[in-house]
Amino acid sequence: MKATHKLLFVLCPVLVLASIYYSSWKLHLHVWGQKPQKDAEESTVVQTKVAEVKRIAEMETDITVGRIVGSVYDKQGFLLQLDTKLSLELTYKYGNLSKDECKPGYVKAKMSSIYPKFMKSAPMFLDRNFKRLAKVSSYLPPFGFKTQEKIIDNILSETKNYGLGEELDSHGCKRCIIVGNGGILSNKSLGVRIDGYDVVVRLNEAPVSGYSRDVGTKTTMRITYPEGAIQKPENYEKDSLFVFSAFKPLDFKWLRQMVYKEKLVRK
Repeated sequence: MKATHKLLFVLCPVLVLASIYYSSWKLHLHVWGQKPQKDAEESTVVQTKVAEVKRIAEMETDITVGRIVGSVYDKQGFLLQLDTKLSLELTYKYGNLSKDECKPGYVKAKMSSIYPKFMKSAPMFLDRNFKRLAKVSSYLPPFGFKTQEKIIDNILSETKNYGLGEELDSHGCKRCIIVGNGGILSNKSLGVRIDGYDVVVRLNEAPVSGYSRDVGTKTTMRITYPEGAIQKPENYEKDSLFVFSAFKPLDFKWLRQMVYKEKLVRK
């Protein structure tokens, strides 16, 4: 064998081995060179999860101890989520009273928890001093009485009383119930129970005559507006209050015509 042939015979295996070794080294470098980046990603994910769990745990702790997380009231000041459970204060004060027993101050306290801006001293009905209600007077009907001050003052000048009457006003606590006219009380025989309340409120044309077994006979007040009012005066209960609820300026004119017994003018 020639010397050149021997040299090539020796170099070929060496080059093959070198090529295999180099390829193996590059492959090893590529695979293991990516590992630190993967470890970093896993570490980041783990750290993120830990931080998220910690944040959730802190939020749960805030809620548990009673700290406010975010807004709980809307823009008007009403509680966003109503809780039917009584507060500790109300539970302590009213928890031992029976279901049918009158609870002095309960409604005011409950309303204040739902709407902190609730005016506890606000009158039930408008009286001659209605203009002192500055916030209400700045809104148009039905949210206020802006532009209607003169006609309201005119109507109230003919009003004899501005409350429920001497007997009911003298009660320190009054149990009230509102009866509609949707027919849900039909064949329920709840008339006696309804009459057991101090104040029975009926809406619009809610019937009584012929349905006393289901709806009772007592009517303390009837809240209505022109379109929903009983049209025949003789159908009103003589010992009940007519409570007017206005929705538009024309409603005030209608009431004035009723009070002064003026002829109705339709436009």
